[in-house]
Amino acid sequence: MSTVILGGGIIASSIAYYLTEQDPSVGPNIHIIESSDALFSSASGYAAGFLAKDWFEPSLLPLGELSFNLHESLSKEHGGDKKWGFMKGVALSLGSTEAAKNGKRGDDWLRSGTSRAETATSEPILTEGPGWLTRQQGTAVERISEGDDVAQVDPLRLSHFLLEKALSRGVKLHQPYTATSLTTDSSNSITGVEIRNIHTKTPATLPCTNLIIAAGSWTPRVFTSLFPTSKTKFPMYPLAGYSLLVNSPRYSEQDEKRVGGSHAVFTTHPPSAGFSPEIFSREGGEIYIAGLNSTTIPVPDRVEDLKRYFDEGQMKKLKDVTIRLMGKLPDGKTESTENVKNENDLTITREGLCLRPVSERGVPFVCRVQDSALGGVMTSNGGGVFVAAGHGPWGISLALGTGRVMVDLVKGDRTVVDVSGLGVEPLGRKAKL
Repeated sequence: MSTVILGGGIIASSIAYYLTEQDPSVGPNIHIIESSDALFSSASGYAAGFLAKDWFEPSLLPLGELSFNLHESLSKEHGGDKKWGFMKGVALSLGSTEAAKNGKRGDDWLRSGTSRAETATSEPILTEGPGWLTRQQGTAVERISEGDDVAQVDPLRLSHFLLEKALSRGVKLHQPYTATSLTTDSSNSITGVEIRNIHTKTPATLPCTNLIIAAGSWTPRVFTSLFPTSKTKFPMYPLAGYSLLVNSPRYSEQDEKRVGGSHAVFTTHPPSAGFSPEIFSREGGEIYIAGLNSTTIPVPDRVEDLKRYFDEGQMKKLKDVTIRLMGKLPDGKTESTENVKNENDLTITREGLCLRPVSERGVPFVCRVQDSALGGVMTSNGGGVFVAAGHGPWGISLALGTGRVMVDLVKGDRTVVDVSGLGVEPLGRKAKL
């Protein structure tokens, strides 16, 4: 059997990793099709890398727990603490003291829709923030995670590890290529995928028994192009996000030792910012800040075209908030306010803009697409068409679980955890697998 995976991000790499871990002999029969010139140049490389175990709604909770446990076991087996910065940590909310009294928290924005919230049972506890977080007048820092249910990774390094491991087992990477059409036999069953080199236009045909679409924000477009007569839809929209990587002279390993790992800070401060910053410390002293998002940036033809939508004004807005939340206070000042201009002693190491595929229904698609939903095309015996996309801001956290579950779906086995709420049927109605 031959498996073709459309998309080369962390979801696709996780699928290839776990398919070959279960059976290394299948490696040479797995093909990854990536259309961009550079690997992991969207969310897989530019996301925060925050991991959570139980910050999900009920239908997604089993996958979230599985994935979190796999992140931990993978790190223990392969030294992920050094190779991709895996470390447990704490999640904090930075909000006004008045809001804290009224039960409002800095992560409330995150609690609507897909994450956290109704399933979170812990009460916030007042605590001390990390040394790199500049004290803000009239605010309180609360711990909102419990036990060791959150962690942090560098998604770029993790993505490279997963892909390189899969390639070492014989998986073939075709880059930069795009899938143009399917080939079928006399019974209209899928036999292959036609691909074409983006630059040279050189065509090729790959044998295909299993087709897995894991193309992130491009997934609906890819599915429609290959199955033009299908009425099945994957409603999702691209959530664009700006981000910065910075180094702070106030970063200290003592902060990590005090809490046993990384800090994740969720806040709606300062109110004048107009967005909800999120800040994550990483192994090696790196700090990631994001939260300035946009739903108006369309999905471009290729990820390289995303740069035309990069807004310097929006990036300046994020930089100004970064200085407010992490910059050095002027001499004699102990708290930051709207009237205090912090000094910018931070070093910016990277600016970023990426797209995250957000499912309109609030949970991703991790499923087999039944033959009846393919618009007249059939799959060959033992094969199938599968979709793994729409993970929103949780793509990194859910990647490993998605890869592991996809192994069971491809093999036709009962999945290791219940993902029946993540399926699809014609016209986009959710159905059990």
